[in-house]
Amino acid sequence: MSAAKTKAVGRTGGQLLADALVAQGVTHAFSVPGESFLDLLDGLYNVRNRIELVTCRFEAGAVHMAEAHGKLTGRPGVAIVTRGPGACHASIGVHVAMQDSTPLVLIVGQIPFSETDRDTFQEVDYRRMFSPLAKWVTQIDDAARIPELMARAFDVATSGRPGPVVVAISEEMQKAVVEVSDVGPAPVLPAHPAPHAIPRLLELLDKAERPLVVLGGSSWSAAGKDAIRSFILAHDLPVAVGFRRLGLFEGDSDNFAGDLGVGSDPGLVARTKESDLVIAIGTRLGEATSQGYTLFPVAETSRIVQVHPDPAEIGRVFRPILGITADLNAFAVALRDAAPRRPRPWSAWTRRLRQGREASVKAPDYQGPLNFARALQALEAELPPDTIFTVDAGNFATWPQRFMSVREGQDFLGPTNGAMGYSVPAGIGAAITYPDRQVVSFVGDGGFLMTGQEIATAFHHKVAPIVIVVNNGQYGTIRMYQERTYPGRVSGTQLTNPDFARFIEAFGGHGEVVTATDELVPAYLRARASGLPAVIEVRMSPEQITNRATVADLRAAAAKG
Repeated sequence: MSAAKTKAVGRTGGQLLADALVAQGVTHAFSVPGESFLDLLDGLYNVRNRIELVTCRFEAGAVHMAEAHGKLTGRPGVAIVTRGPGACHASIGVHVAMQDSTPLVLIVGQIPFSETDRDTFQEVDYRRMFSPLAKWVTQIDDAARIPELMARAFDVATSGRPGPVVVAISEEMQKAVVEVSDVGPAPVLPAHPAPHAIPRLLELLDKAERPLVVLGGSSWSAAGKDAIRSFILAHDLPVAVGFRRLGLFEGDSDNFAGDLGVGSDPGLVARTKESDLVIAIGTRLGEATSQGYTLFPVAETSRIVQVHPDPAEIGRVFRPILGITADLNAFAVALRDAAPRRPRPWSAWTRRLRQGREASVKAPDYQGPLNFARALQALEAELPPDTIFTVDAGNFATWPQRFMSVREGQDFLGPTNGAMGYSVPAGIGAAITYPDRQVVSFVGDGGFLMTGQEIATAFHHKVAPIVIVVNNGQYGTIRMYQERTYPGRVSGTQLTNPDFARFIEAFGGHGEVVTATDELVPAYLRARASGLPAVIEVRMSPEQITNRATVADLRAAAAKG
């Protein structure tokens, strides 16, 4: 959209806000309605042919949907919630967007500014509340500044390291009538790497014998992913992805070595420590990806080239031998176009890492009628080539992350901050964003009952995600840590659950229960054929606490000290 200003006419602040969203190219807004933004809702009615207003059931769910929209499109997802309790419920989604580097704009209705500092009904100072969680927090009390501040909010959300912006909107401002022009997006060119950055990187690569590319970050475009893939394949480099970034490189490639994060293959972790040049592109090398900050020495220079759009992230924990500040997609295209200097001597190293990945995904012989690993690998063969996966936090997520391959054309969304209750609303947001693509959401029994009621939003907006609930009757991750630290002293981690298949049937959806290996694929095919939102409950043994250990294994290890 052109940045040229439109002719100014008298409009209410509520209409100006709605028009500001249109001017910024917003197509969807996810909301739980509140009396603090009635005028904005009325403004959105006037632009209902331009912006789809998605009515959600819980503010946390609305922001998770908006965050998923931002992850998938690279444009800021928009959520709108009411003051006080609504903003507090929404805060978890802001935290997800911040740690995941996802562009997001959260609009919060605010009290009348004439009542400020009286501890009035639902009063919160949002600058103080959200300042540790968001890139920027502002409040609009003057309707004439709406186009300016909303344009600024979208600029901040997408610039540098993308992230969330919170905009509070007072009641009076929404009612005021002013004459002011709309402001569209600024045509900002992406930051390219410095002139000597890529030649220096290639010099370091020429001297390496055991290089490894680690991909992470957000706002990758299709062209950017294709460019970095072309460079990796042309140089026969092994590649890993950061925590819950499995959609950045196809898992079935001969160059894919696996993911670094919670539940990573110990072999990959060991090989990463052996590498003599880690090219970290987009990843912050945070706690999960760096295995608790143990992959590299802290406070001394390591053989790391770190590429990131925010210079403040380069060397925050690990000191790189080279830091490159650049837009990830611009960097990828520039790197792809750089010619190889000489034949690459590390093909055996690349094959070694790939063999480790292939060994890791081989399904063990788990006890009992359900081998979830084999069931997932059979399911993988049935999924469309453009499937969108979402996962929640929890041990259950390590099963699809380990045993399934995210392929080219597929997307994978997960909260790097470990937020339970993310997967179901994220899956619904993904399905609303791309209604023609299959969405498969993995969630544990604990996480499903945090936000599973958002399945009502899927019915309301006529999309049909398939939710796979992995039910082991407990908060599995906490039980795992409990057994490692206090073996046999089970406290506070057991759950009593409903029949999840009947839960979805009560909404008019499709429900299935899986208790054996060969039941998952037929259940999925029936769910897909139904054309309805669906829940497949997979009943797991609580004894199989992770995909690598049982409760008995953990207790035996604890007994040995």
